Amino acid sequence: MEAVFHPTNDFSALTWAEIDLGALAHNYRELRRVTAPSAVMMAVVKADGYGHGASQVARVALENGADLLAVARMDEAVRLREAGLSAPILLFGHSLPAYVDILASQDIRAALNSLEGARSISAEAVRCKKTINAHIKVDTGMGRLGLLADEIAVQSLSGEQFKHAINDILTITALPGIEVEGIFTHFANADSRDKDHARIQLSRFTKLLESLKKHSFRVKYRHAANSAAIIDIPESHLDLVRPGIAQYGLWPSDEVDRQRIDLKPVMSIKSRVIHVKAVGADFAVSYGSTHVTPRSTRIATIPIGYADGYDRILSSRGHMLVQGVRAPIIGRVCMDLTMIDVGHVPDVNLEDEVVIL
Repeated sequence: MEAVFHPTNDFSALTWAEIDLGALAHNYRELRRVTAPSAVMMAVVKADGYGHGASQVARVALENGADLLAVARMDEAVRLREAGLSAPILLFGHSLPAYVDILASQDIRAALNSLEGARSISAEAVRCKKTINAHIKVDTGMGRLGLLADEIAVQSLSGEQFKHAINDILTITALPGIEVEGIFTHFANADSRDKDHARIQLSRFTKLLESLKKHSFRVKYRHAANSAAIIDIPESHLDLVRPGIAQYGLWPSDEVDRQRIDLKPVMSIKSRVIHVKAVGADFAVSYGSTHVTPRSTRIATIPIGYADGYDRILSSRGHMLVQGVRAPIIGRVCMDLTMIDVGHVPDVNLEDEVVIL
């Protein structure tokens, strides 16, 4: 572990997250290794870097192969700028006309999802005498944001629909106050073992790009690949890839090829033993007395519960690590406390470190 970063900066907390920046750097180098040499990397650091601390994650990303950043909301982009990060940022979420001044002054790229939205942004940019960089979003089968490409939803949109998408994109490209830097789509099922739907989406996207090329449409970045596609669909890498969950050492699903890349978990949730008691057999534990000890044992209480996001579904089902030994959760997870059976772990004491699994 090269460095540890605590996102909360609260070193007095009894339960905390540790971020292994060395593992994070390793994951970026691995992602860079399996990415096509011609493609640049856009590190997705939305939701505070998936809870890992966006500014710290972004710095490590940019030092280890990433060239651009992406977030979901304007406030996330502004916080990265306030943290001193100057790399290009793409704002995935909807951009309001009111954002134009910030988009321009902070060098933040807007994702344009419709001609109507693009026209609103353009009008405000002209009014403010600004020019913003933008990436056009194309919906190839996700059903969320973006201009519809061919054969979506009911398997057969008409040729007129396809022409309509091309016309909208060309119209957006010609709008004043907007400089179209990229065009992108997003896969719905790249993390499935069956890649048919993802490859259909990629085919729709490339077909659209080929048609646009005939109209002299050129952009710096064509992009589609998320974490799963980076690993499993190399033909989708195009000009830019967008690693998300894989950056943090997590697999997009159990169905991606784990042999292609070595990922290391970045976050550890840890706590401390705050109480230990020896009890006899037939001792009831926690709300509802749902667990009764089958034998004499020792119970350790850990200061984490469902108020911290530790799911009650783990009641009498989950485990924690104490001294490197798995200890089962017994009884219901409480709001801020959870009990584990440590009868088989020798010499468990107050303030012993616990790893939350």
